Amino acid sequence: MSKEYTPPPKSYKRAYPFKLGTTSFIYPDSYISNMRMLEPCLDEIELLFLESAEAGLPSEREIEALCLLAEESDMTCNVHLPMDVPLTDSDFSARRDAAKAIRNVIDLTAPLSPSTYTLHLHYDEASREEAVIKKWQQIAYESTDRLLSDSLVKPELFSIETLDYPFEWVEKIIRDFHVSVCMDLGHLILYGFDAEALFDQYAEIISIIHLHGVRDGRDHIPLDRLSDGNVRLVMDILRRFTGVVSLEVFSYEYLIPSLIFLEKCWQACEKDCQT
Repeated sequence: MSKEYTPPPKSYKRAYPFKLGTTSFIYPDSYISNMRMLEPCLDEIELLFLESAEAGLPSEREIEALCLLAEESDMTCNVHLPMDVPLTDSDFSARRDAAKAIRNVIDLTAPLSPSTYTLHLHYDEASREEAVIKKWQQIAYESTDRLLSDSLVKPELFSIETLDYPFEWVEKIIRDFHVSVCMDLGHLILYGFDAEALFDQYAEIISIIHLHGVRDGRDHIPLDRLSDGNVRLVMDILRRFTGVVSLEVFSYEYLIPSLIFLEKCWQACEKDCQT
């Protein structure tokens, strides 16, 4: 590690009924440096692969180093698959190239035994007419089918993330392929969807929750920016969850107030439950 960084002020390992983690973008450094700084304090790290170009991916040697560090520290990981590749593009060749790039990341990170591989099924169409949605659903369904068929990873290890469209649009994918759900609470709040109803519907197959602050049309900001009403919503869901919760922020300055605020809210919730 080439630079000196400030670690989180305390450990939150095994502090909650769920595994608590955050992203590999907390420090402006490598995946290894981020894991090394975070492993004393958190249960899991979300390895973000926002771009699919091989030049930006870790080498096999770096993956080996991550495996060793994870084993020594008892830190697990999950993988956020690339978002720059259009798996739901209307052009077949673009979808084929996207699937190839995603499989490359899956194969590269397989030695880490990730708890989940989070997948975005983007909806980029300007129209939300029924015919356009149905065509997109068919493309998304077929692309997911091909990706799963060509992968040795069990379907339940893939988690489809809640994005900016009604999640029932991918209901058939969830049920037919037996994949898991990545419940991004920030996205659900930002776009005005019923987070509690979604949790109730999919609770048994939600493998990971992405958690971050939302205010004034912005998300992925510190958790303490949530309104009081949304804090109550979040805590009600977290009390009933035992999977992975990833504080999906991208800097140390956003992580620390999020950790402190989550602990404060959890302690208040525990106190209320005892009275």
